[in-house]
Amino acid sequence: MKDTMTKIRALSAEEINKKIAELKEELFNLKFQAALGNIEKPARMSEIKRTIARMKTVLTEKENASKASE
Repeated sequence: MKDTMTKIRALSAEEINKKIAELKEELFNLKFQAALGNIEKPARMSEIKRTIARMKTVLTEKENASKASE
């Protein structure tokens, strides 16, 4: 997990937002597959949710850091 957070922190805010949008789209597709009953990896849904939460946390940290430096 430490490595994941390091990779996320290395991204810019725009890149993080873009990745969040991609992950939300993937999560939507997985939810659709789950509703149809043909999902291959149900654990992937919770993994995506955690990754989105991590990315939002890093965005908040970056915003707070920019406000503190002003």
